[in-house]
Amino acid sequence: MNTTQKMAGTALAAALGMTALTACGGDAGDKDGAATGGTGSKTVTLVSHDSFNASEAILKEFEKQTGYTVKVVKSGDAGAALNQEILTKGKPRGDVFFGVDNTLLSRALDNGIFTPYEAKGLAGVESQYHLDKEHRVTPVDSGDVCVNYDKKYFADKKLAPPQTLDDLVKPEYKNLLVTENAATSSPGLGFLLATVGKYGEDGWKDYWSKLEANGVEVVDGWEQAYNERFSGSAGGKKAGGDRPLVVSYASSPPVEVLYGDPQPAEAPTGVSTGTCFRQIEFAGLLKGAGNEAGGKALIDFMIGRGFQEDMPLNMFVNPVVKDAKLPEIFTKHGVVIEKPETVAPDTIAKNREQWVRAWSSLVVK
Repeated sequence: MNTTQKMAGTALAAALGMTALTACGGDAGDKDGAATGGTGSKTVTLVSHDSFNASEAILKEFEKQTGYTVKVVKSGDAGAALNQEILTKGKPRGDVFFGVDNTLLSRALDNGIFTPYEAKGLAGVESQYHLDKEHRVTPVDSGDVCVNYDKKYFADKKLAPPQTLDDLVKPEYKNLLVTENAATSSPGLGFLLATVGKYGEDGWKDYWSKLEANGVEVVDGWEQAYNERFSGSAGGKKAGGDRPLVVSYASSPPVEVLYGDPQPAEAPTGVSTGTCFRQIEFAGLLKGAGNEAGGKALIDFMIGRGFQEDMPLNMFVNPVVKDAKLPEIFTKHGVVIEKPETVAPDTIAKNREQWVRAWSSLVVK
């Protein structure tokens, strides 16, 4: 789903002294995923983006409950992974695809790569996440793209950090924000969509003109924005970053605490809660899956409480199941975004390319 997931998942694996999914996983170079999951097979193949991560214990629990072993085929970022499944439609590389989000959902559904399946336990998923009434995909997790701020900078300046999109264009926040290119970055696109959701198709361009006039800096991707230009992150401090505002995720403060050395008592960064765009990730049974029964069992498991409670510390995303509990580091150092901006998937699909082109002409010099 996002770069925070990739950073956190890699760091977590390193901290545990193991490679993520070594017991049950695969890699992007394995092209015979569907073949290994044929009729009667005890292997179910999950095709995903590179940020997928799950604990060895939870995958072993799935094997214990169902008799199936999970094989993971990772395929780059979410867009690249989806493109490969569209190209192999009907002859998929696996049984289940995980990682298509609401910014790409209509493209996946329009290309007909999924077999409808109403997962067991779907009634336990909160209604706000049900975007496909035909059950071609099942919601698995959510996360929010938000502006993060450097607490120390604003305390030292005795300046209240911005909390809304409107705040970001005020003169007191001039030359403070760094964001990612919407044409090359998932959080960059999410932030653009937040402004579309807030100001509408008739107002977002005017907003970005004001933001550009207020000194917003645009870089290629999240790694550069967060770990080089942002003054509040551990990486940014080392790199001498001088921008105290960055487009990242609502889950970034818990990451800073978990991987802090030494671990801080309080997150050094905060979240501007009125700047967020909600991303929802889905899993779907691939049309032509060699192991359809195993694929269905895996989707059922992914919206079960065990997998849902395993996700936050492995992929730094939020559960979508009503009774799933967040770990203490999330509840203590994270924030709940009550009213994120959203844009309908079909509206995104219809307008995404022209929005990005218009955005580039306004902001990228």
